[in-house]
Amino acid sequence: MAEFIKIYEENPNPKQIAKVVKALRKGGLVIYPTDTVYGLGCDITNTKALERIARIKGIKLEKANWSFVCANLSNLSDYVRQIDTATFKILKRALPGPYTFILPGSNSLPKDFKKKKTVGIRIPDNSIAQALVMELGNPIVSTSIHDEDELLEYTTDPELIYEKWRDLVDVVIDGGYGDNVASTVIDLSKDEIEVLRNGKGSLDIF
Repeated sequence: MAEFIKIYEENPNPKQIAKVVKALRKGGLVIYPTDTVYGLGCDITNTKALERIARIKGIKLEKANWSFVCANLSNLSDYVRQIDTATFKILKRALPGPYTFILPGSNSLPKDFKKKKTVGIRIPDNSIAQALVMELGNPIVSTSIHDEDELLEYTTDPELIYEKWRDLVDVVIDGGYGDNVASTVIDLSKDEIEVLRNGKGSLDIF
């Protein structure tokens, strides 16, 4: 059964963050808050954990299109092919924020993502999510627990999330009520900017 850990976004407790990251390093699955809906995540380098998420989502790992949750733009070149100045300016203007950007994947992607031509990069404006990634030292692979057919409470109330997910994951973080609107997804991998999903992030900044 999952551990239910309360962490305050205003001032995430480093001991609690370290405890969650210890679970991630062991291949654990963690449900955590972002600046949009709650996310289900694991360590990007842990194949067994990635396979567990794929099983939960009912898809094959090689077919999965999940976001890489990063703490900032400094390690972007580890996962993304060189991008032009205009693209970088867009990222800098929008992040951290409720956006997922589709970018061309680099040759140095972790082994489970080697065949990916593009990757989704996310830097949530949430100090718990950022603290987890900083402590872990590499991105968290993340997918939203949002399900169109479910009651909205499931995606926003941490206690209800825990009730539903406690037998499937290792840690559920209570970081307060979540949002029920997913991130805006923008494809920057081609010549033209394309909006793939109009979510929480405003399009006015583009």
